[in-house]
Amino acid sequence: MIIPMLVLITSLFNSDGPRLFGMPFFYWFQFVFVAVGVLCTWIVYVMTKDKPTTERPDRLSVDELDEGDVK
Repeated sequence: MIIPMLVLITSLFNSDGPRLFGMPFFYWFQFVFVAVGVLCTWIVYVMTKDKPTTERPDRLSVDELDEGDVK
């Protein structure tokens, strides 16, 4: 949660330099955080894609689901 919070504190990176390929620091720093966020999401996905979400499988049928009927 620290990395997403750093993006919200714009006073930490509100500057023009150093420039990267002519792009001010303010913009390319935010693009770096987008890439870091995508990388973190991908790592979590790869590490958890084969794990079951619960200990026991869900055995509810369609008839047991709440359809929002008001009695």
